[in-house]
Amino acid sequence: MQEKEISQAVIGRLPRYLRYLGDLKERNIERISSQELSSLMNVTASQIRQDFNNFGGFGQQGYGYNVEYLYDEISKILGLNHSHNFVIIGAGNLGKALGNYLNFERRGFIFKGMFDKNPELIGQKVRDVEIKPMEDLEVFLRENTIDIAVLTIPKTGAVGLVDTLVDNGIKAIWNFAHVDLDVPEGVQVENVHLSDSLMKLSYNISRYNDGKEN
Repeated sequence: MQEKEISQAVIGRLPRYLRYLGDLKERNIERISSQELSSLMNVTASQIRQDFNNFGGFGQQGYGYNVEYLYDEISKILGLNHSHNFVIIGAGNLGKALGNYLNFERRGFIFKGMFDKNPELIGQKVRDVEIKPMEDLEVFLRENTIDIAVLTIPKTGAVGLVDTLVDNGIKAIWNFAHVDLDVPEGVQVENVHLSDSLMKLSYNISRYNDGKEN
């Protein structure tokens, strides 16, 4: 049987569901209806049910959703029942900020290495991870099981690095460089263009202000 294709829009909402369900777990709430979840998240109850039905539904008629069970199932869908080792390439302000973000470990993303070409940064530590020179990257990737490379470097450097990463076992790239990367089939890329987000925010501000003036 052919596996059902799930839209990226649905996948994009799953981390938000997980975040809200995690908050409910911390408050010891055992069950919740789609209507109650809708009120919390500002997503329609119909949309919530449609999203969950892509994966089998999870709910019970007249009961709603068991919070812990739903949290665990969404975690599995997102692959969070397995740990993923990652390295950060680029030890500037953004790279260091990501390296210091402790919530990655709570989700199963393990910070294993950091690399930079600036000799002044080599030997410094971000938490307990020592910044290494770029020349050590290939050997490090070969000797360690690394799933994800996080790129916080200029776009020219990012483009030139793709082949090295793929050839040494990287299966996914979290790309903060302002360029769309060309990778082989089977290698996953998540592009994060920070300026794009700011421009969307600017658009929404402008639209809101124009509406008030009309």
